[in-house]
Amino acid sequence: MAEDYVESKIQPDKVVLFIKATCPYCISAQDVLKGYNFKEDRLQIYDITGHSQMKDIQDYLQKKTGARTVPRVFVGTECVGGGSDVQQLEKDGLLKGKLSAIGAI
Repeated sequence: MAEDYVESKIQPDKVVLFIKATCPYCISAQDVLKGYNFKEDRLQIYDITGHSQMKDIQDYLQKKTGARTVPRVFVGTECVGGGSDVQQLEKDGLLKGKLSAIGAI
């Protein structure tokens, strides 16, 4: 169930975040990404707080990405990491290119 949930959200032409609403790293990643002018429906944010399968979703994210923590940020089908990783990509000037490469912006 959790695997189906996660895999159904990840799309080659979208940026997908799995978050918990009050997590400061999740908020940070969203703030960086919201600085871009995304095409309609290309930025998808899924709050798993209180989801009936939250633990299983995080366990599957651990299996898929090597980390159980949120946010888990996917640019297309590539997991680019979490909040600090998104900030680093932005700082290094690499984030825009990744977003452009999948047609999200």
